[in-house]
Amino acid sequence: MGGRAGETAQTLDRGLRLLHLVADTPGGLTVTEVANRLGIGRAAVYRLVGPLTGHGMLRRDGDGRLRLGAGVLHLARRAQPLLADGALPALRRLAEQAGATAHLTVVEGGEGVALAVVEPSWTSFHVAYRTGARHPLDRGAAGRAILAGRSGAAEPVSSSGELQSGAYGVAAPVLGVPGLEASVGVVALAPLDVDTVGPQVLAAATAIAAALR
Repeated sequence: MGGRAGETAQTLDRGLRLLHLVADTPGGLTVTEVANRLGIGRAAVYRLVGPLTGHGMLRRDGDGRLRLGAGVLHLARRAQPLLADGALPALRRLAEQAGATAHLTVVEGGEGVALAVVEPSWTSFHVAYRTGARHPLDRGAAGRAILAGRSGAAEPVSSSGELQSGAYGVAAPVLGVPGLEASVGVVALAPLDVDTVGPQVLAAATAIAAALR
């Protein structure tokens, strides 16, 4: 029994590593490339590909290269409400502290997507930021904070008018959550004091990372 359990765990580990490899390779991978990167035989790769394709986690394109399947998108959509729920308490605190619209932004399809948004309750005017709004990662504090997080930088990033004229943002990456690239930030109609708001954003990012681990 112990041997079978070990084989099952190894197969599961290889299957998950295969999914990560394909996810990290936009152009897809051949069976031979997968075998070389995983250090296993082609026959073993085919045994992994069969069930993953059957469950929609993988698909083959016209050239026979392995790509992520629609099943992964289904799981991601089911996970997004859980991520948003875990982030809401910290976002509410941040919005009230900063007096600005707080948001959790995640990477999807190479873009930043606003997954959760909380507006402050006590301000007369604030930015209306729509959940689901998309933007390039190299524009705006939220996206640039995610890019900085890829190199391990956790310091707050600020922006002015990059996504919307007259809007100011401060954001910090959410670090230490496996499989998640995200940032937490605020956006306002007036310049933000980074020395004051920066630590608040960092605290929210740390709290969200802890809630999502």
